[in-house]
Amino acid sequence: MREVVIIGSGPAGCTAALHNARAQLKPLLFGSSIFVGGSLTTTTEVENFPGFSNGVDGPALMANMRAQAEEFGAEMIDDDIVEVDLSGDVKLLTDSAGTVHRARTVIVATGSGYRKLGIEREDELSGRGVSWCATCDGFFFRGKDVIVVGGGDTVLEEATFLTRFAASVTVVHRRDTLRASKAMQNRAFADPKITFAWNSEIAAVQGEKLVSGATLRHTATGETRQLDASGVFIAIGHDPRTELFAGQLELDDARYLKVASPSTRTNIPGVFGAGDVVDHTYRQATLATASVFIP
Repeated sequence: MREVVIIGSGPAGCTAALHNARAQLKPLLFGSSIFVGGSLTTTTEVENFPGFSNGVDGPALMANMRAQAEEFGAEMIDDDIVEVDLSGDVKLLTDSAGTVHRARTVIVATGSGYRKLGIEREDELSGRGVSWCATCDGFFFRGKDVIVVGGGDTVLEEATFLTRFAASVTVVHRRDTLRASKAMQNRAFADPKITFAWNSEIAAVQGEKLVSGATLRHTATGETRQLDASGVFIAIGHDPRTELFAGQLELDDARYLKVASPSTRTNIPGVFGAGDVVDHTYRQATLATASVFIP
């Protein structure tokens, strides 16, 4: 029997493990068999996490968070929870080997994942010009030409933010109209740094060690053209990692975990949510760590 089991090894999960360990609750954290450390492990440099005046490598930051929690007695297992029964006072969690773990309290910190284009070399060049977060990585493209992919409010927010740094921003959209709000569209259309590639999609990303450009394919004619760029920002949405809890924990229309805001309580007593799995808007590491402290 465990007092606390945490599912997820990103900033929220590690912070929950640290503070529960310091409270002598001996928490058990399940990270993942393939995604240990969360989304920050795909970011080469993090400049907006407090305490690092020169920035910090994303994987190094998460390794330090993990080590700090373990120093106080948290137990970490790099395995997946594949089945849960949260209905009783004692929660039953089954790992990939079929072992059932029993807990009085469960903290869900499974995060969310960026939707990907699914094109060749997208993962290979992640952190080397391919990014899903302008707030995180925009600074590195000062004076450079960049591409942003998408058609909603998020893509225009990303594009507008990137104009602070980039020489030019090209918005690539599959259709000839945007889904974004009129106010966001008007602002983007009026910005001299932003141009649009309508009826277009990214067919491939070029570059050896760093992104050097992309191949754009016209969605109607199939014609392709080359567009030079140092960065490709993908803003086509996020998918919360809540599949495991469907049918037990209450989810919103976008399948994010619903909590009794401003608390972290879910609809089941003894089960809490923290981090990006409940955060539609900001998805920042600092807020993920802070969310753990709201009972």
